[in-house]
Amino acid sequence: MNERTIREAYRQASSLLSRGGIDEPGRQAELLIQEVLGWSRTRYLLSWDEPFPGDKEILLERMLSRRLNGEPLQYIVGQQEFYGIPFRVNRAVLIPRPETELLVEAVMRRGLEWVQADGRIPRVLDVGTGSGAIAVTLAVKCPEWRITASDISEEALQVAQSNAELNGVADRISWVHGDLLEPWLARDESAFDYDILVSNPPYIAEDELATLQVEVREYEPHTALVGGKDGLRIYARLAEQLKQVKHRPRMVALEVGKGQHEEVMRMLSDVQEWSEITVIPDLAGIMRHVIAVRG
Repeated sequence: MNERTIREAYRQASSLLSRGGIDEPGRQAELLIQEVLGWSRTRYLLSWDEPFPGDKEILLERMLSRRLNGEPLQYIVGQQEFYGIPFRVNRAVLIPRPETELLVEAVMRRGLEWVQADGRIPRVLDVGTGSGAIAVTLAVKCPEWRITASDISEEALQVAQSNAELNGVADRISWVHGDLLEPWLARDESAFDYDILVSNPPYIAEDELATLQVEVREYEPHTALVGGKDGLRIYARLAEQLKQVKHRPRMVALEVGKGQHEEVMRMLSDVQEWSEITVIPDLAGIMRHVIAVRG
């Protein structure tokens, strides 16, 4: 008979993760145990003195081993919160980051200003949607907006669609499989007709990949991380494609890597005349989001 309580299982798991150099070992041990047991945090906290189920021991050991080997907690539990909204994640998509929430806020702020000014409902395209974090959040928070999400990865689109279903907005998002704006350019340059283009594209330089944390380098999809030799390849392609479309967006909002904002601003400046191009820093002070707006 297993004599270990849930409290003791937590303490031992937390200690093991701490010795393995894992940040926030207590929080991560708690989340792993909740996942193993399939319990809410409330039930977990109210059941500390209950025996830990013997038939769950091997599963917990496997999850702890995966985490100690560097696999991100989010992939192990299969979920990450973004903007207060739950998202399913797996190795087909990047794990949503808190800094991207600032990009969503910038898009919502400007879009809502337009709605109040002229009543026009924004048409938004999220290029390279990945988990769907941006598109789904906009659909949840701005239910009248018309949202389209695209990605070159069919697996990523499946994850994004599952997240739209999870959050009750599957009927409010259109999905496009393809590389950047090519699906629209292949039809007709006038087929592209959006008010807002938002994207968090790959921006890691090739030679920087080896310097990333093992959680990122070994587990997150490289196609969603690496943006060519200098990390700017996707921005350059996107800017050139924007020059080809007949109806250009009123707003382009892009997440960028550290030190990339000036070059991305220059690329967007070459597309057309904007009323303003601004940069929003993230919470670490890194110039993280380039926002170009016209009219």
